[in-house]
Amino acid sequence: MNGFWPKERLKLTFTPYDLILKHTFTLANSSRTVTPVMLVKIQFNGFEGFGEASMPPYLGETQKSAARFLGSLNLGQFTDPFRMDEILEYTDKTAPGNSAAKASVDIALHDLTGKILQQPWYKTWGFTPENTPDTSFTIGIDNEETVMQKVREASPYKILKVKLGGPNDRKMIETIRSVTDKPLCADVNQGWNNKKEALEMIYWLRERGVVFVEQPLPKERKDDHAWLTENSPLPIIADEAVCRLSDIEEAKGTYSGINIKLMKCTGLREAHKMIVTAHANQMKVMIGCMTETSCAVSAAAQLSPRSEWADLDGNLLITNDPFNGVKIVNGKIILNEEPGTGVHFISDFQI
Repeated sequence: MNGFWPKERLKLTFTPYDLILKHTFTLANSSRTVTPVMLVKIQFNGFEGFGEASMPPYLGETQKSAARFLGSLNLGQFTDPFRMDEILEYTDKTAPGNSAAKASVDIALHDLTGKILQQPWYKTWGFTPENTPDTSFTIGIDNEETVMQKVREASPYKILKVKLGGPNDRKMIETIRSVTDKPLCADVNQGWNNKKEALEMIYWLRERGVVFVEQPLPKERKDDHAWLTENSPLPIIADEAVCRLSDIEEAKGTYSGINIKLMKCTGLREAHKMIVTAHANQMKVMIGCMTETSCAVSAAAQLSPRSEWADLDGNLLITNDPFNGVKIVNGKIILNEEPGTGVHFISDFQI
């Protein structure tokens, strides 16, 4: 006996899962009733951390591509989950793209290490949980009757996020205003094409209680967005135009703020850096999400005390959430005391 014992190694497992939406989700250019995700688990020394990759069509990822990427990773080479820079840099460099699949590893690793430390990540970062913002609740493009129904279902929420960019934008707003006078934020998803018409529309939206406009024009039109930001009476927020940390430099001076989503930026590690960088450049931050389970939403919520706005309703739009995590009370994000990202796996199938 030489006293040598093999070191514990990280173990990664994953399984596909389909999120069933409560309502058909319609954006400027697409509709869907299901969102494919990949659920991930990292095990180490008796602890389990959970992660998730949500893959709406515009990201260009699928369950097949996520399985291929995750299957190519060798996390078993690592024996210390706290060497997060090393592990996540290895993950990022393994292949280009795959941002949602990379985010699933990042989220699971943060959940794992937080559980080992017995601390939620907002405490580890030193954030004040009372500073969480209200989350918006998303109203997708739909017919008048369904829009009114969605608005009534959103009665607990203090701000609504309205999807625009379709042929009947003014009708959408007027329909919502027939039901509620709550503040609105408008997400155009690159659906407008003329900057002058966009500016005219933004003035009209301001008069109807809209507080900011998200990605009004195609993301490639940087100069038009800069002109719009300079002349707009409302903040112009980048979504599709800013995915990762490296995109912020180009967005500076072009947008008033950015929408940070874990699925775009590869997870919490980079999202935290993006918040710091955006604020250093006098840009406001919204922490957002895709259609996701409580796993990814609860992870993003750990960052919400440092954001001006939040759009963390992805788990509220589905019927089959396999996790229990962050809660919304009277529209406000409430962070719990659970360690890691604050989630429990409550389903009976195995990851």
